This record gives sequence, C-alpha cells and structure tokens, in this order.
Amino acid sequence: MSRNCSIVLHAHVPWVKHPNVEHCLEEDWLHSAIVETHLPLLEMLFRLRSEEVPFHLTLNLSPTLLAMMSDRSLKRRTLAYLDRTLRLCRDEVERGDITGFGKLAEMYEDRFFRFRSLFVDEWQGDLIKAFADLRDSGHLELTASAATHGLLPLHLRVPETVQAQVRAGIRQYVQSFGRMPRGFWLPECAYAPALSRLLKGEGIDWTLVEEHGLTTSPQAADEFPFVPGITADDLMVFGRDQASSSEIWNADEGFPGDSRYRDFLRDIGLEAPPEYLADYLGKSNERQFTGIKYYRSERDGDNSLPYDTDLASKALEEHSVRFVSSRGAQLAALEASGVENPNIVCAFDADLFGHWWYEGTEFLERIFRKTAAREDFAFTTPSKYLAANDEQEWPFASPVSSSWGEGGYFETWTNEQNSWVQAELQKRSERLARFVKLFETNRSEYSDEAIARYQRCIQLLTRELLLSQSSDWGFLMLNEASRDYAEGRTNGHLENFDRVWNLMTKGGNDEELSDIEAMNPIFADLPWNLFEPYQ
Repeated sequence: MSRNCSIVLHAHVPWVKHPNVEHCLEEDWLHSAIVETHLPLLEMLFRLRSEEVPFHLTLNLSPTLLAMMSDRSLKRRTLAYLDRTLRLCRDEVERGDITGFGKLAEMYEDRFFRFRSLFVDEWQGDLIKAFADLRDSGHLELTASAATHGLLPLHLRVPETVQAQVRAGIRQYVQSFGRMPRGFWLPECAYAPALSRLLKGEGIDWTLVEEHGLTTSPQAADEFPFVPGITADDLMVFGRDQASSSEIWNADEGFPGDSRYRDFLRDIGLEAPPEYLADYLGKSNERQFTGIKYYRSERDGDNSLPYDTDLASKALEEHSVRFVSSRGAQLAALEASGVENPNIVCAFDADLFGHWWYEGTEFLERIFRKTAAREDFAFTTPSKYLAANDEQEWPFASPVSSSWGEGGYFETWTNEQNSWVQAELQKRSERLARFVKLFETNRSEYSDEAIARYQRCIQLLTRELLLSQSSDWGFLMLNEASRDYAEGRTNGHLENFDRVWNLMTKGGNDEELSDIEAMNPIFADLPWNLFEPYQ
C-alpha cells in the first residue's frame, strides 16, 4: 500500500504581446508572472534538487505562455522590466530614511537582483529549458493544455474547434519540450463527456477534473476523488480534492489570508507620488503594481501594519506543519476505510504562489522538505502514480460536465455580460469547419498558387479564431476595470477573422494578409488543416 499527494500547478498568461508598443500594462502581466512566480519557483526547485531533497511536482505551462517565454523580443522586455524594477528598488533604498522602509527596500533589491542573475546568467533567458531540466531529472511532470485557454465544453457544438485547440496546444508542447505529453490540463478544469474520446484520440493518457465532476456522476465510485477513474475511452481521470485544496485556495479561510502575510494590494505603484514613479510607469503614466510592498494584511484600526518577515516565517511554519500533518491524517483515514493506494490531488493556479501569495513559494518548499522526512506518505505526479500502480484495477469513470469556475459549471462564461461571445464564436467556427471540408474535397480542382493562398488564409483564420476563444476574455468582462480591454481583444480577433475571410472569398491584396499576420505573431507555423473534419 502506498499513500501519495500530488500538487498540480497551472501557469497561464493570455497572448499579450504588443509589438508596436514599447511598454504596456498587459505585457507586464507576463513579466510579473515570470519575475514573481516562475523565477522564485525555479530557484526553489533547483535548490531542493541540489540538496537532494526528494520532491515531485506537476506543472502546466499554457501554450500561449510557452510561446511568449520563447519569444526573443519578450525576453528582452522581461529583462527591461527587471532592470526598471531594480532602479525603483535603488530609489526606495535611498529614500528609506523618509519612508522608514529602508531594510525592506534592501530585501527587495537583493531579491530582484538575484532573479536577474538567474534569468540572465544561469538560464540565459530560457526558462523552458530550465523547466525541462527538472523534468529530465524526474522531479517535474509537465503537461499540455489547449492552445489559447479556450473553455472546451462551450465549443463542442463544433468539435473541429476543440480538436484545433487540443492539437495546437499539444503541438506547442512538443515544440517546447521535444516529446509528447502524457497529461492534459483542461482550461478552468472544464470538462464535458465528449472530451474523453477526443483527448485519448490525440494521445493523452490522463486529465484532471473538479471533485464534483467525478463524485456526482451516477456511476461514481466510493473511492473518488482519491483514486483516478478510467473512462470508456481508456482516459484516466483524476479528481481535485476540494477539502485539501481549500486549505490554501479558500478566499476566506485559506492560508494566504493570514494577517501576518504580505498585503498584496498595498503596493508603492498605487501609492507613491506619480512624479516619483514617472520613469517606472513610462509614457502612459498608468499606475500599476510594482511588486514592492511594505505592509502586512494585519491592521491597527484603519492603519496597515508594516510587513514583518519574522512574523510571516512563523505563519509559514504553522501552515506548512498543518498542511503536511493534515495530509498524513487524511491519507491514513482513507487507507483505513479501504481505499487502496490513495492519492490526494491539490491543484492551483501557479500565480497564487509568489505573485498573489508572496510567501507561497516558500510554503511549497517547506511542505516538500517536511514530507521528505516522513515515511507515511510522499509527493508524486499523476504519471508516476499510474506507473507505480499499473496493476491496480481502476474504477469506471463517467465524469459529468463541470469546471472550477464559480458555481462549479460554466456560468462565469455564459452570463448576461459575456454570453454574446459564444454565439459569435460558434458562427465563425461553423463557417471555417464547412470551408475546410469543402476545400479538402475540391482541392484537386485548384492551381498550386490557389492552394497555397487558401491554406495561408485558413491558417490565419484558425489562429484568430483560437485567440478569440480564450476564456480570459469572458472572465475579464465581469470586471468593470478590464471589460473594455477584454471586449476589445475579443472583437479585434473576430474582426481580423472577418477581414481574412473576405480576402479569401472575395479576393484582395496579400499585403493586407501580411499586416494581419504581423498583429499577433504566435503559432506562426500552425498547420492549416487543424479544422479538418472531426471523425
């Protein structure tokens, strides 16, 4: 009998490259994710490996994030982001006598300088290679995902568009890591029964759904979600354990809400005088988070209290001990109740660790170190777990439609503020699927020149449609501050689709096609036939 726990992190940033803008807030979503989540995570994982601390972690890097991580100009801009943050840190150290936060400013300066050194000197800007190094040593399992984080169940009326999302996502994974993935992260953990056959048909061995996706099925086994189930298509499905994940994730009672931890919202980018921040903010002068924060969440009346690293460390010790002890007790109880080889799966957005929860990366390090000293359970990955229990007979699984969005289903993306998007996407998906089918049927009738032009247009139509399908846009439409940007991004990709369609069907100057191609330089070698008829 073995007892296991799996930590699964999902890292995603939508495609936000703006080639013609030197510095923009949306691109800083990428840079802050790299600096505040990925560099601290890599530093911590390499430290554990060098000290021979046993650990296993599962990580999904979304295809858009992988594409941006490999983009040379964005690597340069990440370095520029680090450099301007370091200049701001130096200014903060120098005005420490005025603010009273000189020591914290020095801490941030040291931290960002260390990350700059890792990014430039240790990994030469190639974080994908760094993650692959950890995979090759057996410490990290990397999974694939849908190309642009499309909410797959909402697109199943046109299965060709789901097929395109999955195939393009796997293609980006293979280009980045040099091999086929075994696992597949479903964007927003959104599942529908038809996805089982599609994923298995593309060579995927396992996926992950929300706990209720497994446990509310009429055929649910008593062991769910603590053992995976196998679908009629031979796809292995793991369930995310809500109780253990909520110890960290829960907005009201989760560990990050402890008042001793750093307050995410108290950032000098929102509070320092605009003229002081002018060099950092650039021409737009639009306030934004800098990552330099001096307060903890605890308050004395209406006043925030200064951040205290010793207090935060005490909180981390308490919470890491509690998490590890709770998992040990939970696994022992499961085994005692007859669950054979239980595995508790805890899944989170990766940016919770380091970005939203500043201390979160150290929390992961502490739980890995504490578990390494125990004999009652170990951390594993889904693929390692399946390999270690290859002779076990898994219960049948027929997961129901579900997601980790609010309410557990798809309401977040189908409400009165964003439901119009689905009708527009479906209309264009159907149009593209019909055209590709007709083109394949009648291709022998076209000249080589006509075939090449049609294929170029289909490729571009596919890319713009995929980009418009990102679940990020529907989610951001629920926030008044980001609604205009999200609607603009959606409509922009739909308008590009329509422009290409007209150029393809009515004729036009190829220079206009080139202009549209240059707007979103992602998936440049996307196969033209991703929308081939789904069998």
